[in-house]
Amino acid sequence: MQDRFALALPPSSSRSALPAWLGSVGPVLTAGAAGVVAILGFALLVGASAQAVSWMLLVVSGVTGLAAWHVAERVGMPTPSASAFERATHEDAPPYASLIDALPDPVLVIAAHEPDDLTGRRFVLVNAAARETLRVQYDAGMLVTVIRDPDVLEAVDKALFGQVEAEAVYEMGGAQERVMRAIAKPVGQAADGAPLALLVLRDETDIRRAERTRADFLANASHELRTPLASLSGFIETLRGHAKDDAGAREKFLSIMQAQAERMSRLIDDLLSLSRIELNEHIAPHGEVDLIMAVMDVLDSLGPLARDRGVRLEPVDLPARGAVMVAGDRDQIIQVIQNLVDNAIKYTPTGKAVRISLRSGVSAGAAAAVGDPRAARFSLLTPDRASDVYAALRVSDAGVGLAREHLPRLTERFYRVEGQKSGERSGTGLGLAIVKHIVNRHRGGLAVESVQGEGATFTAYFPMVKAEPAS
Repeated sequence: MQDRFALALPPSSSRSALPAWLGSVGPVLTAGAAGVVAILGFALLVGASAQAVSWMLLVVSGVTGLAAWHVAERVGMPTPSASAFERATHEDAPPYASLIDALPDPVLVIAAHEPDDLTGRRFVLVNAAARETLRVQYDAGMLVTVIRDPDVLEAVDKALFGQVEAEAVYEMGGAQERVMRAIAKPVGQAADGAPLALLVLRDETDIRRAERTRADFLANASHELRTPLASLSGFIETLRGHAKDDAGAREKFLSIMQAQAERMSRLIDDLLSLSRIELNEHIAPHGEVDLIMAVMDVLDSLGPLARDRGVRLEPVDLPARGAVMVAGDRDQIIQVIQNLVDNAIKYTPTGKAVRISLRSGVSAGAAAAVGDPRAARFSLLTPDRASDVYAALRVSDAGVGLAREHLPRLTERFYRVEGQKSGERSGTGLGLAIVKHIVNRHRGGLAVESVQGEGATFTAYFPMVKAEPAS
């Protein structure tokens, strides 16, 4: 009966030679088993990590399997063809296929024949993690159909034809900007003589993001805190000098100092919030959020601020509660809505209204479509998977609007339009940057449109929860 070890055993036509075959291959398999036992004993002795043990077992299993095929060929037994090896994830899977498939890192086994044939590099075995990360739909195929990075392909060639280990940094495209360490190692030859290489992709996104976040935080904090700190230092020096007996000046300066201290506190809070969001931006949330409830909670909390400024909050044709469910983190989605509505309140004149509307069950293109044909429009964030169904939240102010040249830079850190950097409209300049990163983590999109003199509209759209199939 054919089983998962079909590649290692001779066909039925050669069963008479089975004792000779076992006599040749048996020592190799015994040595491989001894190696596995030795690795497990060493791991228990030194306390090696699970990832290190998995890697060592993978190498020993692969080398043992390849050595067994080579010995079988030397004693005249039939060996599997390349086409049989390409079916490695099916009924002809080699003994180590299940081990590779269980590894958490994406792993591909690659075969090639001619160094000059760029399309001849084929992946002949791919594990579950690689299928998910690289969106591989086939069990075997050309390597360039799933990885096109020149540095990674060069590392694979070094392993295949140079028989040396090579590494490369693989920056995956898309809105989430994942960074992988590609490690290519030679693992012998296939039955037809084609060299084989093992390609492992190790996710280093968290490490890279932590390094970049730390550097950005230090740079931004040192730059943005310099002005309020200089202001506080100057006022303290004045109060300790000629104004120390002036009650009116003292009250005025203390009020300004308090405002500057509050601004520094908001700035630090926003920087920390942005740093936390960026660290987990590549990990999509798994919760479900009632978008209507989130909108109503934000309108209730910002109602007193709007009344103080003489601005009306006008929800327009919102569906019933529970009718719009999106996939996401409730606290972060509320932060998006709050930042957008708060900005709209700041830039809306007294007596005017901020309009909040919501559409559900729309495509990405329809969600980001311009509402006013006269408006200048720009997509600040476009989701990678445009096939999803979205719920689009639109927040419109009645301010002076934005010129077309300002739209692409609105989500940059600390970017504020000239003439809107002081007075009651002052802020940290991080609100829209936070909105963009949260929406990106939720695999959604963000767009802006504006008519000068009539206001601006921001649209944030989130993937809706997929309906469960009827049983």
